[in-house]
Amino acid sequence: MTILVTGATGNVGRHIVSQLLEAGQHVRALTRNPSSAKLPEGVEVVYGDLTEPKTLAPALNGVTGIHLITFNSDGYTPLQTGPEIVELAQEAGVRRVSVLWNGENGPVEKAVEASNLEWTFLQPVEFMSNALGWAESIRMEGIVRDPYGNTPSAMIHVADIADVAAAALTGDGHAGKTYTLTGPEVLTVFDKVRIISATIGRDIQFIELSEDQARERMKEQGAPEDAIDFVLGWYANPPKSAYTVAPTVEQVTGRPARTFAQWVSENVKYFKNHN
Repeated sequence: MTILVTGATGNVGRHIVSQLLEAGQHVRALTRNPSSAKLPEGVEVVYGDLTEPKTLAPALNGVTGIHLITFNSDGYTPLQTGPEIVELAQEAGVRRVSVLWNGENGPVEKAVEASNLEWTFLQPVEFMSNALGWAESIRMEGIVRDPYGNTPSAMIHVADIADVAAAALTGDGHAGKTYTLTGPEVLTVFDKVRIISATIGRDIQFIELSEDQARERMKEQGAPEDAIDFVLGWYANPPKSAYTVAPTVEQVTGRPARTFAQWVSENVKYFKNHN
């Protein structure tokens, strides 16, 4: 059995590659830059570009399962080549597909749903790794600046997403299911800052930005207006699913989802100033 992982060098993709490899699967990793992939030994790294489906044919040879991303890595716009990708997968004899989904039915999602593939949609809420955006200001100033300090989130560890993806690609009973993926607890920004502070042993100050201040900061970082509106609107009024703990990770993998404290412990080096 060969499993193809697209987005293999991304945060989730790298974990999926590792999980499948540890499970004894033959893993083929798709990337536009094989020479700089830096993936574990034993992974077959191949070239392919999801925006150019014709490049995927060699990578799909002998593949029985595929993990699909739905966004173009340049600008994170929805991939428009879903129908072509799915057609090639079916022609190659692919059986199962896991799809890292953001809750909106784009071209990839629609093509997968209309196919004869055994598909599983993975719909994670906020990633714990988003907190790395605070790392520099914590190291340099001991400060976190963000809006909406009381916004609740049931954040998930990317390794848990990968565990569920690996289970869906290698086991039965996941076809036609959409899995909402969360961590085991609901935390506000205040809670997250407190946990980071306790873990690294440093008092961290939280400065709550106004919406206007947050908007201006995102503009300075080059974010387009529509993206700013979406992000700020989401944090101001998140959907209930974003702060409702789902038992999916434990139900699918047989073990509890990782906590935010565990994630911080794994990433202490990013928050500590070693100068």
